Amino acid sequence: MEVLDNLFKVCLYLLGVNNTDRQDDLAIIILSQPNMYHAKQAALLRNDLLQQSLQGSSEPINVFLLHERWPHPGGWTILPILHGLLKHFKNKLAILFCEEETRINLRKMYTVLSKFDLSKELFIGKGLRDREATIIHHFAFHENPSAFVYPDFSAGIVARLAENPPASDFAIDPKHELALYIWNNGEGIRMKDADFLCTKPEGEECATTFPKLFPSCGNAVAEGDVFFAVKTCSKYHETRVSVVKNTWAKDTNHIEYYSEVEDQSIPTINLGVPNTEKGHCNKTMAIIKRFREHNRFLQKKYKWLVITDDDTLLSVPNLRKLLTCYDHDEPVVLGERYGYGVFHEHSGYNYITGGGGMVFSYEAVKMIIDLELCWCAGADSPDDMILGLCFKHLGIIAVHSPYFHQARPVDYCKSYLEHQLPVSFHKHWMINPYQVYNEWLSPSLSKINKSHEEL
Repeated sequence: MEVLDNLFKVCLYLLGVNNTDRQDDLAIIILSQPNMYHAKQAALLRNDLLQQSLQGSSEPINVFLLHERWPHPGGWTILPILHGLLKHFKNKLAILFCEEETRINLRKMYTVLSKFDLSKELFIGKGLRDREATIIHHFAFHENPSAFVYPDFSAGIVARLAENPPASDFAIDPKHELALYIWNNGEGIRMKDADFLCTKPEGEECATTFPKLFPSCGNAVAEGDVFFAVKTCSKYHETRVSVVKNTWAKDTNHIEYYSEVEDQSIPTINLGVPNTEKGHCNKTMAIIKRFREHNRFLQKKYKWLVITDDDTLLSVPNLRKLLTCYDHDEPVVLGERYGYGVFHEHSGYNYITGGGGMVFSYEAVKMIIDLELCWCAGADSPDDMILGLCFKHLGIIAVHSPYFHQARPVDYCKSYLEHQLPVSFHKHWMINPYQVYNEWLSPSLSKINKSHEEL
């Protein structure tokens, strides 16, 4: 699926009326997260933008961190806060959204924006298109997936559309969902693809760049600090589990396979939880409880627990490198973030989708088990969503990382994947899992290109 990728990796614009190039008519919102690492990265970008703005003006540019100014649980999707943003910035002609790792050349940005007729409605971004119909976009445009490009912003159009929040309960891929919302079944605006919004490290034509393939926070955490728990069942012992053992499990000595039966050839551990066709809530909670209370884990103090499906494909070296950025003494839950009901501020919640892998710090595990606020409505309740509701009760923030993927590589735009080193993919459906692992996740691919680590 070739998706309109860099609605977030590069940036989005809401463009209003009247032509101007004054910096006080531009507001920048960094899509930040409250987690300490992400908040620090966003603050560094804000400081850089403020310094740039003062080089040519006595007044600093307006730069905001999303998690500080709009701490709405669905703020990361932009949709539930659009109406409020448009009221708040009614005197601004343009709003630029970007990620914490995006780099912006303000001089080039002002030059480019001055060429647009802002009396017209515009929605501008770096364009992506789906290669094929994909589940993460609900198979939209299945007859011609590449026909839809997203995203593009007009303050007038967005203000009008924002009166009625989206009908869907789930937030999965905000890039695609936002563009669909603004397009409004053909009655709104299609996104205009902009070549000055870039995801490469540098370029003369680029007002934005994206210099990092992967975070660099120091040496990878020790192999013995991370424990892997693989959920499986007897049906998949000879197929899916074999793939795990022959690929990413070779990169760790700290792994167990949990099933409804013992199989010494693997070996698997029977948790005493009957298998279910979906959900697996009781199994997941039993794994977390075992990690907190079993003698093995009391004697060996792991810092991180990683729970995966048996059809999750993983890069252990990349994950260990990524975890260096986070504090295991804080209650951290990490992975690909989805949302349920997050268009409503008080009733919705975020969760880490299970297929791409769920990462828990030891402190988070302690809170989940010791505070006894987490339980399954049924054995087949969706484990990741139940845990998300649990996180909400516990005050734990689900931390999003774009390096985890709930779907297969083919379900993501090529240009989106080209500027990152992935940690995981999910599902064996209609792919060769060994080929995917070797192409995207093999340890031989895990060396970070140093030129991409510079700001």
